Amino acid sequence: MAKISIILPIYNTEEYITECINSLLSQTYKNIEIIIIDDHSGIECKRLIKEIAAQDPRIKVFHLDENMGIGFTRNFGITKASGELIYFVDSDDYVAPTTIELLSKNIKNYDMICGKIEHTYTSGSKVEQLEELSKPAIYTDNKYNLIKNSSALNWLIKKDFINNNRLVFSEEVVSFSDLNFMVPALYNNKEIPYLKEALYFKRERNDPILKPSIMQGDSKRIIEDFLNAFIVMKEHYKEDPLINDYLDFQILDFYSNDIVEFFKDESNIASIFQLLNTALEKVQNESMKSYGYFIKTEIQTIIKGDSNKFIKINSKHHFLREFKIAIKGRRKLYIFLYNRFFTKLPVKKNTVFLESFLGKSYSDNPKYIYEYMKNNSNQYKYIWSFNEKKDIPGNPMQVKRFSLKYFYYLATAGYWISNSRLPKDLKKREETIYLQTWHGTPLKKLVFDMKDIYSADPNYKYNFYKQSRRWDYLNSANHYSSEIFRRAFLYDGEMLEYGYPRNDILYQSNNEKDIKLIKDKLNLPSNKKAILYAPTWRDDEFYGSGRYKFKLKLELEKLKQAIGDNYIIILRMHYFIANQIDISNYEGFVYDYSKYDDIAELYLISDILITDYSSVFFDYANLLRPILFYTYDLEKYRDTLRGFYINIEQEVPGPLLKDTDEIINAIQNITSIENDYKDQYTQFYNRFCVWDNGHASERTVKTVFKGFDITD
Repeated sequence: MAKISIILPIYNTEEYITECINSLLSQTYKNIEIIIIDDHSGIECKRLIKEIAAQDPRIKVFHLDENMGIGFTRNFGITKASGELIYFVDSDDYVAPTTIELLSKNIKNYDMICGKIEHTYTSGSKVEQLEELSKPAIYTDNKYNLIKNSSALNWLIKKDFINNNRLVFSEEVVSFSDLNFMVPALYNNKEIPYLKEALYFKRERNDPILKPSIMQGDSKRIIEDFLNAFIVMKEHYKEDPLINDYLDFQILDFYSNDIVEFFKDESNIASIFQLLNTALEKVQNESMKSYGYFIKTEIQTIIKGDSNKFIKINSKHHFLREFKIAIKGRRKLYIFLYNRFFTKLPVKKNTVFLESFLGKSYSDNPKYIYEYMKNNSNQYKYIWSFNEKKDIPGNPMQVKRFSLKYFYYLATAGYWISNSRLPKDLKKREETIYLQTWHGTPLKKLVFDMKDIYSADPNYKYNFYKQSRRWDYLNSANHYSSEIFRRAFLYDGEMLEYGYPRNDILYQSNNEKDIKLIKDKLNLPSNKKAILYAPTWRDDEFYGSGRYKFKLKLELEKLKQAIGDNYIIILRMHYFIANQIDISNYEGFVYDYSKYDDIAELYLISDILITDYSSVFFDYANLLRPILFYTYDLEKYRDTLRGFYINIEQEVPGPLLKDTDEIINAIQNITSIENDYKDQYTQFYNRFCVWDNGHASERTVKTVFKGFDITD
């Protein structure tokens, strides 16, 4: 068993290194050394490295006095390696348990062998253990296909081969330092084996804003690094046709995607035009044959050095590129019209565009802001966005979400009011004021406080960041929320700390008369008490983006037998949940009001709330009525999917219950539970509910609509 030196540079990746190093220590191949090069990380990362290194004598740690970059650290690691074989790992990735053993068994007389890279957004990707392994595929003239990503990751390479051919990583660039190492490595090998069963998990970091990987950093720097690395390789290997073809493919592909995207902003062109000219001059004419008119014309214009002509061609290219995307679907066309034409129209300063829960309901903070404005002034025109037409007081204009009118009024409205996110591809005009009301006090962790993303949208953090840059105001229900929103949303705009407009009704209508009116409207029996069950969604249970499913864990038959004489159950699923619950066998006992627009009215008519990790209990606590927490999957939700901001086992104003029997017992002894949690409830109310007093809508409107006049 040859000794294998695993070279692991680390720079402030404390969030990932435990999993990374554990995956190396868990390899079925044991004769390894792990050479950690700490590239001048911060205190927390250094502490963790020291703690991990103490666990196994095969780990050697070297600390650098200044940050030197990935190229230097890998070269340094090679000089410290005592193994006969070298293997490179990035500290935010992890390796399947049998990978190094498979590579070592199959390298044989070859100088290097390559395994497969799987891309992942989360920790702990599973490896399917195959009973039979394939033989390595042997690459010859097509060997450069193995480094289309220019990466040295998941290659096992003989150290003598590295030294004899003086292979080094470039220390002049941050990105693409591998190109300087891998191109000559392949150049000096006629045959290279590739084993698809040897898996390496390359983590696509889900936080390119706060914790970007090297390839998620500054676009200009990445492009300059690539062009400089390309120029060096081209000059060194200009006589080798295979390398020239490979390099030409790389730069033309890079230009067609990354550089073209960078040039959407015309002001970026001048910053790299001369360097791009130097690089593209080295591309063979034959390599451009398969590319379209605009790419060829742009490249020829760059080679001629005519930047003014290039700017004109680039502008036409992007217009036609966007138009080509636009004609692929109605919504894409409307977004194109919005960004290219509708945003050129005058802004109507007294037009207010409102949307609640992605157009699914007339409810929540936007509803109560609208009703306050409607009842107190006639100077504004209101546009409501819905999926289906609603019966709304005041008869405002209603537009179907994602219709042409939807995009037209978004582009020309003076105000946007939404409690969720508006489409990310829409530019907000400077003259438009965007009030983001949000939709709850956070229990579960949000956006940039989340580690892994298990939802249907792995780009959730980046997309959220892009959308939230448009907010001018943000509602907050309490001081606790304000602190979290600042950090989790990276929000530095104006915070409206007045409580939630949607909670005004809990103070204004908490009386027998109004409660009876709501019960009558919903055809609910007045001789029984009501229990509202309002659970949240689970990130990892979904049909697709924005369409989550939910499996009801409450045993309705048991509940009916035990409490059916005195209570009814009202179901209220989260607005993300796409599946419907079958309650056909429980008529007169269970009522599904998941599609009822305003949950605040359901709070008012409910004597008890049952929830889990939904923010509904923060609002319901304003009523000072009993709350039960049905937390049957607490450990998974807390430790894997989301994590919580508060200690749910100690701070919530009610018991945590694990099954239906415990729920029944709690309901039958609800007075005792109220007494047991009285002090805790008071503390909770004082922390989360004291800003709410029935006037949040009024205060919000008078702040955002500075010219708001109350009409007699």
